[in-house]
Amino acid sequence: MHSWEWRTWEGLPYLTCSLLESWSHGFFTQQFSPRYPVEFVAALQPDAQVYRAKQVHGNIVLTPSEIEQFVNSAVTEETLLPSADGIVSDRALQAVWVCTADCTPVLIADEKTGQVAAVHAGWRGTAQRIVPQAIARLVAQGSQLEDLRIAMGPAIAGEVYQVSTEVAVEVGVSIIPQKETNEVILSALLEIPNAPILPDPEEGKVRLDVRRVNELQLLQMGISGERIAIAPYCTYQQPEYFFSYRRNKLKNVQWSGIVSK
Repeated sequence: MHSWEWRTWEGLPYLTCSLLESWSHGFFTQQFSPRYPVEFVAALQPDAQVYRAKQVHGNIVLTPSEIEQFVNSAVTEETLLPSADGIVSDRALQAVWVCTADCTPVLIADEKTGQVAAVHAGWRGTAQRIVPQAIARLVAQGSQLEDLRIAMGPAIAGEVYQVSTEVAVEVGVSIIPQKETNEVILSALLEIPNAPILPDPEEGKVRLDVRRVNELQLLQMGISGERIAIAPYCTYQQPEYFFSYRRNKLKNVQWSGIVSK
């Protein structure tokens, strides 16, 4: 099992994962709000260049070079950041960041090339296979699947994440590709060991474990379960550390980032 360790910077808590111990990284808590990564990247690597994007719950993945190109051609302040939900490094000393409330922050590292990725995977992005998309970009840059390490940070846990059956099906077809009826897809999801959906007492609702769906997507790609770590923390159930949109209905976020080598 991979261990998760609390660290502090200027007295503020953030989380790291032993799977990524060779890379400067962190899943930062609400205590860092309202600061942005450009202010606390020093907790990881003061010399790193900071890259983030405007997150839109899609499956676009960009490199820092593409972000720089966009920023340099931006016409107004409003269009200063490109829309994307994943960033894949293309040089050393690049700190790539995503922000989340209940969605899953995913940090990926390649032990051979030293390159990294940060991904924002909510249910919409997961339905569009945003994490495999980021991995495809890493592979296009020379990564091998067996060299990747993937850590999923604090997010809303399946046991408390109620969604409609329609949403569950939309996410479920990312791991059950057959063109089946909704009922068949839901039944198939329930039959998976450590099922990514759980029954809900309310009609037309289920509980959805988004991190488990992402894990299943990775396993289906041939990535070993030993190279995947999932944080044992729930943003909804741990208000002392994390913002949760589902809990508070406020657009507050926490940041997660990793630095390339």
